[in-house]
Amino acid sequence: MSRSLLLAARPPVLGRRPVLGRRPVESWDGLPRAGPAHPSPWAVLVAGALMGAGDVIAQQLVEQRGLHGHQCPRTLRMMAIGFCFVGPVVGSWYRILDWLIPGNTKVVAVKKVILDQGAFAPCFLGCFLAATGAVNGLSVQDNWSKIQQDYVDALMTNYCIWPPVQVANFYFVPLQHRLAVVQCVAIVWNCYLSWKTNRM
Repeated sequence: MSRSLLLAARPPVLGRRPVLGRRPVESWDGLPRAGPAHPSPWAVLVAGALMGAGDVIAQQLVEQRGLHGHQCPRTLRMMAIGFCFVGPVVGSWYRILDWLIPGNTKVVAVKKVILDQGAFAPCFLGCFLAATGAVNGLSVQDNWSKIQQDYVDALMTNYCIWPPVQVANFYFVPLQHRLAVVQCVAIVWNCYLSWKTNRM
């Protein structure tokens, strides 16, 4: 029997069959992936750059330090927090949120905002304030005192900004464009956070 006939007689090699009824999880940067965790390196880099940009705006426009009075180590510290904490945590959270509550209806948008702002935001903000205080060299006692001083104001400001933004973002904006919306608002938010957390 010829080689070609032997090859033709072999049963076809079957690949993995797709699981019906499930869609690939898409991340906050609009890219499909296999699971709900692990943000992309691009998202982490963007978060760090935005934290740095927010600090520059805070120092130059809000505090009006000028170029000679600009505290470059402070900007680098805020960027480090963005790279090491904000990017990985927020990126993973948006992926998990899309995985837990898929869809693009009004009800889905409201559910996402309730979970995002009711559960994630308060915990994240407290951890962010603690991380910023630690990076700034505060002692445990001083850091705790500053968290008590800043937490409520920061959380109330968060609730004034993010819930309406996220309702519109989850409902009206296609998934692949949501990161751009978050980025635009994050510049203003990061400016506020930098000013708030570095005000001693």
